[in-house]
Amino acid sequence: MAEPTPQERAARREVVGELGAALRDLADAAVRTEVPAEELSAVAAAARELTARLRAESRGLHEVASVDDPEIGERWYSPVYGPGSPVAPPLVASATSDGRATGRVAVGKPHEGPPGLVHGGVVATLLDHVLARAVRAAGHGGLTATLTVRYRRPVPLGVPLLLSAEVGRPSGRRTPATARLVAEDDPATVLAEAEALFVALRAEQAQEVFAPTGRAVGAWTAK
Repeated sequence: MAEPTPQERAARREVVGELGAALRDLADAAVRTEVPAEELSAVAAAARELTARLRAESRGLHEVASVDDPEIGERWYSPVYGPGSPVAPPLVASATSDGRATGRVAVGKPHEGPPGLVHGGVVATLLDHVLARAVRAAGHGGLTATLTVRYRRPVPLGVPLLLSAEVGRPSGRRTPATARLVAEDDPATVLAEAEALFVALRAEQAQEVFAPTGRAVGAWTAK
């Protein structure tokens, strides 16, 4: 697969994001619908037809998407924030070079655990992502080595949530970080918090781990 030009990548990202948004709407409708069984069957048939159209040209399991930039960790199909992902909440996150990251998200019905509440695994995933963003922004590559989540309160569906993370003092290839999650309308009440340790891959490790992609991947590598 040839590397796209910046203009081609930007154009494709726009339509990838458009499709992702439509699929997220579809997923929400699918888990909330109570239409008759015959209508469900008809929709399933239509979905299979669309699936066949998308599979007409597809990449391999380890191939990097043309809209991605693995050198900086930008993943357009990330299940956490990817604009093209049909399963992402999606989280909107940003970070600064001092090792701090923030995120905002309202989690819907597709990520429900107990009735009306966000699944605990989704909460952990959101926290893990902002932690990783903070570490990467500070200039430290790394994969999650440990993640400890403390669930302080149930996290409701459909409520705007705010996440924040910051890095601790790095030691060699190891970087600790902490994060918390609150409701936007009640920032004083912590709903969940996390502590994590990220370990950057050595260059030779990264080359071996990411060899199947056939691409240079620098975002998770020691600098």
